[in-house]
Amino acid sequence: MRRFGVFAALVVLGVATALGGCAIVPTSGPQTNDVRYGQQDSESLPYGFVRVTPAVLEVLARSTPKFSTTFKDRRGPEELRFGIGDIVNVTLFEAGAGGLFIPAEAGVRPGNFVTLPPQAVDNKGNIFVPYAGSIRAQGRTTAEIQTAIVEALKNRALEPQAIVSWADQRASSINVLGESVGSIRFPANAGGERVLDAITRAGLRAPGHDLWVMLERHGRRETLPFGALIYEPANNIYVRAQDTIFIYKDPLTFVAFGATGVQGQFPFDAWRISLAEAAGKARGLNDVQADPGSVFVYRGETREVATALGVDVSQFTGPIIPIIYNVNLRDPAGFFLATKFEVRNKDVLYIANAPTVDATKFLNYLRLIIATARDPVNAATDVFILKNTARGIGTVVVPTTPGP
Repeated sequence: MRRFGVFAALVVLGVATALGGCAIVPTSGPQTNDVRYGQQDSESLPYGFVRVTPAVLEVLARSTPKFSTTFKDRRGPEELRFGIGDIVNVTLFEAGAGGLFIPAEAGVRPGNFVTLPPQAVDNKGNIFVPYAGSIRAQGRTTAEIQTAIVEALKNRALEPQAIVSWADQRASSINVLGESVGSIRFPANAGGERVLDAITRAGLRAPGHDLWVMLERHGRRETLPFGALIYEPANNIYVRAQDTIFIYKDPLTFVAFGATGVQGQFPFDAWRISLAEAAGKARGLNDVQADPGSVFVYRGETREVATALGVDVSQFTGPIIPIIYNVNLRDPAGFFLATKFEVRNKDVLYIANAPTVDATKFLNYLRLIIATARDPVNAATDVFILKNTARGIGTVVVPTTPGP
């Protein structure tokens, strides 16, 4: 029986070792080496692995979404120009009576000017002025249109002058919309307005760290947290004609897995937080389980950012590259890096188990298997002992005493 028990234990140990050791024990995520060196399965999603260094932080700081970098127009207020659909007022002056527009009888009118009826810039971008014909208005400023009218009338009218103005400004409007604002469309101001000025016009109802601001201009879009407009003034750029600003609510969150004090989804409760603050929200690293050198952040980056980080993007398809960042908190300087590494919306924070934790689990697993395999042997031994004990019940052994 004893030989059978030893043989069974050795068989179970060999099978368990052949199955991959620690790979068969329960765990909350991949092991450290699996993350650092990649899965061997060819069907697994490829990713880039980046160790966080000061150089990496500089790349990420440059790649943070900003209005000031996406829209590089550094000019101040733009000069407004007419567009199709704008309603135009034109007033014509002459030096004296008897010209094209002022009758010879000076007493008939109170002044030497005439105001034309308001008219819209047509689909060809023109307006019509009597005796001057079609005048190009689209893409021109008031001064340029005035000059064109005077040039067309100078040989027919008496020292003509013209004043052009907007009756209704439609082509150079700005749109602000969203659930968190009173949606509004208003004409661009020649004096210039910034993004926050436009939002103020619309009336922000619920300012907070969970608001996002999207700016669309000439087919390009950029989105950033509302707090980035407040705390980073460079993002508060001038709005331009035909800009669209969309305000929406989307709480900033990240997810923590692995050897943290608490696992789950956590809100930022701020417009941005660092990796150190995110780990603190998850109650830090589990002292008896976590490997401080295996703190990972999962995130998707653009191809441009991944290339700047030194990742070979040739093996990836699509505009977004999966990246796993690694911060080593065994190094005392790693905590400084963690305070500078900015967590982004929907990041995944994963802290791997220390190797000894998985080894301990594996040994406990083997101990359970061996004990289970030995149960039949122990049971047979117990039965054997009980049977032999039962046979001795009622039997009285009387010692023999030698006679005198």
